[in-house]
Amino acid sequence: MTTLRLAIVGAGPAGIYAADILLKAQKGFDVQIDLFEQLPAPYGLVRYGVAPDHPRIKGIVNALRDVLDSGDIRVFGNVRYGVDISLDDLKKHYNAVIFSTGAIRDADLDVPGIELEGSYGAADFVSWFDGHPDVPRTWPLDASSVAVVGVGNVALDVSRILAKHADDLLPTEIPDNVYEVLKASPVTDVHVFGRRGPAQVKFTPLELRELGELRDVDMIVYDEDFDHDEAAKTAIATNKQVFVMDKVLNQWRQREVGQASRRLHLHFYAKPVEIVGDDEGRVSAFRYERTRPDGQGGVEGTGGMRDVPVQAVYRAVGYFGSPLDGIPFDERRGVIPNHEGQVMDDDNQIVPGVYATGWIKRGPVGLIGHTKSDAMETVSHVIRDQASWWQPSELDPDAVPALLTARGVEFTDLDGWHRLDEHEQALGAAHEHERVRVKVVPRDEMVRVSRADEARTA
Repeated sequence: MTTLRLAIVGAGPAGIYAADILLKAQKGFDVQIDLFEQLPAPYGLVRYGVAPDHPRIKGIVNALRDVLDSGDIRVFGNVRYGVDISLDDLKKHYNAVIFSTGAIRDADLDVPGIELEGSYGAADFVSWFDGHPDVPRTWPLDASSVAVVGVGNVALDVSRILAKHADDLLPTEIPDNVYEVLKASPVTDVHVFGRRGPAQVKFTPLELRELGELRDVDMIVYDEDFDHDEAAKTAIATNKQVFVMDKVLNQWRQREVGQASRRLHLHFYAKPVEIVGDDEGRVSAFRYERTRPDGQGGVEGTGGMRDVPVQAVYRAVGYFGSPLDGIPFDERRGVIPNHEGQVMDDDNQIVPGVYATGWIKRGPVGLIGHTKSDAMETVSHVIRDQASWWQPSELDPDAVPALLTARGVEFTDLDGWHRLDEHEQALGAAHEHERVRVKVVPRDEMVRVSRADEARTA
């Protein structure tokens, strides 16, 4: 029987879901799947893009672990596509490749002052507090008043972590270096700004409710933002999510405030205009134009300008994909151009054997669960495209690890991930506050723990 040898680049939810769907699909051939990941550990966004105080979302890890532990997938961690392994290498060893590399860069916010000291991208901050091995161990949390631009789930994650007391994060898997920096933060006020009204926000009711549960943090909303137009009233009446969020926000309007040591402000109808700097080139204020409903579900400017004094600004206006060596890339949208997951070249022709799934395919929209249907679409084309698969010259499964070893790549495997996983859980159990895990942050330490058996037998 024919065998499909498939490479998947990116071991986050998108790549793992694609592998699982292909293994379970009705097809007239066998499948061998190798999963390549640039980090020493799998799970991508779930491990490095979701705030540590989200245990419900991180429960997705259990389902992903079951897929990897099924025994049908090989994992090669700490392998960088375009550096350690190339497209030509993949063509030599596989029939096809699916890229599921996600989107980890911050989208631009095109306003004056964005380059000032104290102006940051939310994605970089998330990577830091999630213990990503390729970002610095420290973060300059020296602002008492902070602005967060955006009203999606990432904006609320960033705002919550900034406003939350560090000790309340101790039960989570927050890295020790992150806890120490957050503990010393002088923050008293976090201001969240959205261009449109409260009925048009992008976050979810769960994220919103979690804000209101923060200890010793007042939720501040402003009555002027709740003069709904007909479009907003219709959205509240017809959309359950919008109805729930409107109810939560109106409950906050009734709360007594003034006793907490920290405050989280939600500003709606606030269009970013400028990040104002001081004489030393540091952020000193966030300037916005007050907007108003335009009667059609959107907003229009009023011309009224307001300044809020802040010492730091975090833009959370979306993520953006990164180009991959030898693969077409849409610089405007930050995705691999494709038709239902089939990669397209500059002449709008299908590139045989090359596919995409997840955020690098469709952009950073939708929740993690939406990635399943996305992967199903891509996998269906992989199955149907058998006539145009690559014809690899090297079919020995041992050839890939031999190639990486010959290049000096200290790759990790699934057993190595299990060792790292157990090691982190043991660190958590031994911690004075007994935690689920203490995440290992330095890449070299992750590799050392993962490859412990190899080191002993070398």
